[in-house]
Amino acid sequence: MPYGPDPNAVYPNDAIKSVCFIKNVITRPSILVGEYTYYDDNTGPEQFESHVTHHYDFLGDKLIIGKFCAIAKGIEFVMNGANHRMNSVTTYPFNIMGGGWEKSTPALEDLPFKGDTVVGNDVWIGQNVTVMPGVHIGDGAIIAANSVVAKDIPPYHIAGGNPCNIIRKRFEDELIDYLLRLKWWNWPPEKIFENLNALCSGNLDKIKTVV
Repeated sequence: MPYGPDPNAVYPNDAIKSVCFIKNVITRPSILVGEYTYYDDNTGPEQFESHVTHHYDFLGDKLIIGKFCAIAKGIEFVMNGANHRMNSVTTYPFNIMGGGWEKSTPALEDLPFKGDTVVGNDVWIGQNVTVMPGVHIGDGAIIAANSVVAKDIPPYHIAGGNPCNIIRKRFEDELIDYLLRLKWWNWPPEKIFENLNALCSGNLDKIKTVV
């Protein structure tokens, strides 16, 4: 008996080719994505990697996305390679233009480096969102459409705007703490299937009855 779509399929639903499971289309080892996380784009969801920009192996930063995330069309993850040297008179990147300007190549320690970009589990990101280098978005967060996320977003918070700011918590602290301990996204497929009613119910007390 199946307990949901095949997590190793490119398209979870063959009738909806605008949605793909990202894990099954990425090729870069520096992009790590959990099972069931999808990208929705009617112009080609398989091209998710093209939305991860300025991502250069020599810098060593990673994009890490958890399980069961919903990512809408127009996402852009801007990685650390977009940063220019700022501790000098000019920020212009002479070295990449060639023609002898290579002599001005900055040392890696002279470049702003914000570390890995991390998206938690069960995160919903709306259309045309830009995520800046090194940002951490917590489990269960929601990012409104057209936002520019330049700072960390706590778990189970709704945020939006440019720059992106916290709008409100999704739930009371007690429930947020409970869900962060529960980590339902790590359940086996059978348990998720059996408890879909509790996971999808507007009655938030139901989830506390799951054993």
